[in-house]
Amino acid sequence: MADLRVRIAGVEFPNPVIAASGTYGNGECYTDLYPISKLGGISCKGMTIEPKLGNPPPRIAETYSGILNSVGLQNIGVHGFIDFYLPTLKEEGNVIIANVAGATIDDYIAAAKALDASSVDMIELNISCPNVKAGGATWGVTPEGAAAVTKAVRRATSKPLIVKLTPNVTDITVIAKAVESEGADAISLINTLLGMRIDIRTRRPILRNNMGGLSGQAIFPVAVRMVRQCYKAVNIPIIGMGGISTWEDAVEMMLAGACAVQIGTAIFSDPYSPLKVIDGIGEYMDKNGIKELSEIVGQCEEW
Repeated sequence: MADLRVRIAGVEFPNPVIAASGTYGNGECYTDLYPISKLGGISCKGMTIEPKLGNPPPRIAETYSGILNSVGLQNIGVHGFIDFYLPTLKEEGNVIIANVAGATIDDYIAAAKALDASSVDMIELNISCPNVKAGGATWGVTPEGAAAVTKAVRRATSKPLIVKLTPNVTDITVIAKAVESEGADAISLINTLLGMRIDIRTRRPILRNNMGGLSGQAIFPVAVRMVRQCYKAVNIPIIGMGGISTWEDAVEMMLAGACAVQIGTAIFSDPYSPLKVIDGIGEYMDKNGIKELSEIVGQCEEW
C-alpha cells in the first residue's frame, strides 16, 4: 500500500492534495459532501489584517478551459478568521494553511503576528494576487519586493512559511531564490495569470475590474514549466498548482518537482475532484511499485 504522507517544513500532511486558497473558502461549503479531513490540508481563503469587501461585480468570467476572477480578496479579516472559522477547521483535523495578503509590509507583519498566536499550522504568504489595487502581486514581481516582505514576515512569526509566487514575471527562478534567501520554508506556485475578456455587444470588459486572474486547465502547462524551473533553482519544498484537475495532472506536477499539489478551479465543476486525485495517486503508486511520494518528486528525465 502506497504511503501518501508528505512532510513540508516539519508539518506532516496525510496526503499531498491541498485545497487551494480562494476556491474552497474555509471549508464551510463542503462539509455536507464529505469529511474535509480526507484532504491533505486546506489553504484558507486569502485574508488581510482588516476585513475587505473585495471588488465590485461582475468579478467572475468564464473563458476557454478556465475562468477569470477579480474577487479582490473579500474576507472577514484575520481576527474574524481566527475567531469564527479556525476552531471548526481544527476540529475537522486538517492541516490548516492561512493565506495572508496585505497592501503594505506592516499589514503582512500584523497578520503574521496575529496568526502566530493561533493554531494554524502554516502561513502562505500571498505576494501574487493580481486583483487588488495595492499590495498583492506588486510585492511578488521583483526579487527586491519579494525578499523584503518575506524577510519581514519571517521575523514576525515562528510558523512555517510558504511564499506563493506569481507567474506574471520574466524569470520566476529569481523570485524563488530571493524568498528562499530570506527565510521561506517552502514556495507554492503558480498563482493566476493576468487576463482579460471583452463583451463585443457592450464593448466593455466583462469584469468590472477590467482584468482578472486566469485559472483552470488552460494554465497547466505554464505551471508545470515554472515548477520545474524552480525545482532546479531552489532547495526548499515546492507546492505545485495551476490547472490541476486529475490525478494524472498531479503526478505530472510532482514529476516536475512538486512534493504536494493544490487544487482550485476544478473544485467548482467537481467538488469531489480532490478526493479523486488522492485515490488516483495511490492507485498509480501501487500499480507502479512506488512506496513513497519522494520516489517520483522531480523525477522527470529531460532530453
